[in-house]
Amino acid sequence: MSATLHVCTTCRAGEPVVDGQPVPGARLHAALLAQGKAAGVRIVSVECLSACSAGCAVSLSAPGAWSYVYGRLTEADAPTILDGAARYGATADGIVPWRDRPEIFRKQSLARIPPLEAAE
Repeated sequence: MSATLHVCTTCRAGEPVVDGQPVPGARLHAALLAQGKAAGVRIVSVECLSACSAGCAVSLSAPGAWSYVYGRLTEADAPTILDGAARYGATADGIVPWRDRPEIFRKQSLARIPPLEAAE
């Protein structure tokens, strides 16, 4: 399965905005890109995931699969996020067994969204 990792690049994570400096969400996005690609995962920046009180936030989605939103992430989490995203991308339905999920995906999940049903 091919998965998409959306990264909120406008997340401020409670930090003040400093003119000319990237906000934490943009720094997280850059850290993820710097790590290189995870197998079967496309990294896409988005302007807002509406998780402002729990920033930095990312989401994982794939056609026909459960989607997830995770928050309270930092640049230091980039390798773990990519590991979890690759595990997600290796599933047919988006459900990674609990014990196989990185700890941040077990403890920092903000939402789990069911797959869209196929049009009849």
